[in-house]
Amino acid sequence: MSNSSSIAFLTIVMPLMFFSGGKSAGQGIDLPDSVKREYAIRIFIDCRECDMDYIRREIPYVNYVRDTWDAQVYILETQQETGSGGDEYTFFFQGQLDLQGMNDTLTYASRPDDTRDNIRYGRTRMLKIGLMRYVAKSPLIQEIEIIHEEGSEDEVVVDRWNNWVFELDINPEYEGEESYKSLDLENSINALKITPDWKLEFDLEYDMRRTKYISDDTTIVALRESIYMDNLIVKSLSNHWSAGGFFSFRSSTYGNLKHNFEIYPSVEYNIFPYSESNHRQLRILYGLGANLLTYNDSTIYDMIRENRMHQRLLVAFRVQERWGSVNVSLEASNYFFDFSKNRLALEGHLRVRIIKGLSLSLYGDVGRIHDQLSLVKGELSETEVLLRLRELETEYNYDFGVGLTYTFGAIYNNIVNPRFGN
Repeated sequence: MSNSSSIAFLTIVMPLMFFSGGKSAGQGIDLPDSVKREYAIRIFIDCRECDMDYIRREIPYVNYVRDTWDAQVYILETQQETGSGGDEYTFFFQGQLDLQGMNDTLTYASRPDDTRDNIRYGRTRMLKIGLMRYVAKSPLIQEIEIIHEEGSEDEVVVDRWNNWVFELDINPEYEGEESYKSLDLENSINALKITPDWKLEFDLEYDMRRTKYISDDTTIVALRESIYMDNLIVKSLSNHWSAGGFFSFRSSTYGNLKHNFEIYPSVEYNIFPYSESNHRQLRILYGLGANLLTYNDSTIYDMIRENRMHQRLLVAFRVQERWGSVNVSLEASNYFFDFSKNRLALEGHLRVRIIKGLSLSLYGDVGRIHDQLSLVKGELSETEVLLRLRELETEYNYDFGVGLTYTFGAIYNNIVNPRFGN
C-alpha cells in the first residue's frame, strides 16, 4: 500500500481515533473490555527521541512490546533534514508473523518553527494513519472512528523567501566558583536553501572561551577563540551523481591559524539511488582543492605563510533496517607538495539486535595524523598544554565505546506512569 493510497484511505486529513468504551455498529467479535486489549495487535516502534508516553496515551488500541521479535508490526522511523530547515520523518511499516507481507511507507515533514509539541503531534498522527490497516485485522477495529474535518481546500503555496531558510543562534554561558570563572560565547549564522536540483549551505560561527583560575596570589587567564565559515554548493546531476564544492575560512588561536582559506571542488557518486537514502547510502566523494594559510606564529617548519594543493577522498556507508543500523565513513587526504603530509580517519557506529532482548552498540573513531602544518614552533608553556590552548603534535587520535543491553520479563510495554519523574 503506497503513501498516497494510505492517505486516501483515511480521507487525507487528520483522523480522530479514540476508544468509545462501548460497542459500535460494525462487524467483528464482541469481546469483554478485559479481553479486548489481549487481542490488540502487537507493535514495536524503532525511533530516535520518541515521546513514548505521549504515543501510548494517544494510541491505546495496540499493544506495545519490548522486542521486535514479539511484534506483529515493526515500525522504523528515519529522519532527514528538509530544505526549509525542518525535518522529514519516514515511517516504514513492516508486517510480521500473521501479518507478514503487509508493508507500507508514510512520511511527515515538520516546519523549522514547529514546537516540540507540534512535531510529536504530527509524528503520532502519521503513526495512527499507518496503523489503521493493521488494527482493521483485530477486534478492536470496533472501537475506532475516523472523522473527516470538512472545509479543507487546496492552497497554492507562495514562498516569498524562495526556499531560503536563515537561523541566528546566540549562546552565552557564564559559570563560576570561588577559584574559577568561565565565560563561553557560541554565536552562529546559518543560511540554507535546498531544492531537488540544488543544495546551498552557508555557515558562520564564532566561539570564544575565556577562563580565569585563581590560586593564592596567582591568577591565570586563558583565552581560546575561533571563527569558522563553511560554505557548500551542490548540483544534482542524476539519481546517483552530484557535483559541487566546499569553500571555507578558518581563524583559530588553538590551531595557530590567522587566516585559512580553503576551496574544494568535489564530485560524489552514490552507489544506491539518492531516493533510497532513508534506508541505505554508499557515497563516494572526491575533491581537489587549495589551502591559503597564514599563521599567528612561526610553525615548526619555519613558515608564517604558505599555499598548498591537496586532495580528499571520502567513502560513507549507512544502512538502517529492522535488525539495527550501521554508519561508517572512511576519509583520506594528503598534500601534493609532500605526500607524507596526509591524514586517514575512520569512524562508525553499529547497533545490532542480536537475539530476543539482547542488543549491542559499538561506536568510535580513529585517525592517523601526519598533516599538522600549523603547529607552533618552540616550547609551549605549561598553561598552554594543560588548558589545551594550543594544538599539540600527535600521530593519532581515537575514541571508542561499547554498549550491551539485555532485557527480559513481560513482553508488553503499554503502561504510562509519570509519578516522581521518568
